[in-house]
Amino acid sequence: MTVYSRVRIWDGDADAYAPFDSIAVEGDVIVALGNGWQGEDCAGLTAIPGLIDAHVHMVLDPSIASLKDQLAQKRRVIREKMESRAEAMVRHGITTARDLGGGNWLELELRDRINAGEILGPRLLCAGQPVTSVKGHCHFWGGEAVDLEAAKTVIERQHAHGVDLIKLMATGGMQTPDSQPKDAQFDQATTTAIVAAAKELGYGVAAHCHGTPGIRHAANAGVRSIEHCSWIGAEGKREPYDPEVAAEIARRGVWVSPTINAGWARFPEEFAVAVRENMRGMKAAGCRLVASTDAGIHNVRHQDLARALPVFARLAELQPVEVLKCATSECAAALDLGDVTGTLREGMAADLLFVRGDPLADLQTLQRPVKVVVRGREVEPAEEKQQA
Repeated sequence: MTVYSRVRIWDGDADAYAPFDSIAVEGDVIVALGNGWQGEDCAGLTAIPGLIDAHVHMVLDPSIASLKDQLAQKRRVIREKMESRAEAMVRHGITTARDLGGGNWLELELRDRINAGEILGPRLLCAGQPVTSVKGHCHFWGGEAVDLEAAKTVIERQHAHGVDLIKLMATGGMQTPDSQPKDAQFDQATTTAIVAAAKELGYGVAAHCHGTPGIRHAANAGVRSIEHCSWIGAEGKREPYDPEVAAEIARRGVWVSPTINAGWARFPEEFAVAVRENMRGMKAAGCRLVASTDAGIHNVRHQDLARALPVFARLAELQPVEVLKCATSECAAALDLGDVTGTLREGMAADLLFVRGDPLADLQTLQRPVKVVVRGREVEPAEEKQQA
């Protein structure tokens, strides 16, 4: 058993610090929290749950801008890079992530090797090949479907490979030639039927949604989460959110995963104002947000969730404790892992991030981890973050 003592604790749920100063870990589980125990002296440190990124792509290399060059990589090279990314994520405090798309199920191989203890990495949930329309967004990953029956075949293929959820491209995207983010890729009836087919096999659905029509279809279909939720209108630009759709998102308990990464800090104020206004409206409607980055797309590194969280806070007008919940307990609930991780309490996975300072007041502290524990395994943090 390992005991971390004299440590300030935020449990992932409360708005303030816990009335305990010690955490006992046995194997990969937190077995107790208490006060005054003898153990590893963590005076001056704060322990919080390990961070969770709700939207990553482990197969993508963020240093490669060209889609052609991404797809030209050899599987051996991709596997090697994925291992390095997985390790970097943990060393930067990310202990769980949801992978929302790849073409050859390499991310599932990675997940299984991590679970077997062969390599270091975060707990992964993987969607495999996304269901998309013919020549639709990310069609190159092999999930094209001309109609409902073809979509069911794609879902069954993912089921055979052991995925954890299904990804649906409800709208076009920005990285696929001739794909328009504003356009819905399936009509309402087909979207609803695809989601129902996934649910029959026990899968929740994460729906890629930029355009407002696609967001509406996904909400009405009862997906588990809406990715991006950009409210892009007919002119191809962000438009005001639709209050009726936002109300339906909230009513159905659909999570919103806005994929805000650190790079969004560079966008002009006009963009920021539009995002803030839509976030304000969605929050007022009761929509629940989770932290996500779309890691893997160009210039968005897999380990940079902590760098993204202050940007998320500004654009979503959230207090630090609210952002931390979005990256821990709320995110775990959205991923159906609320009884596994995301909080520090007896019986939960020993996923912990130790930092100096007060993360409930300053999110920047997350970029300087002192220690990371993933499923009970203590890991040294990345040197890069120590210097950040």
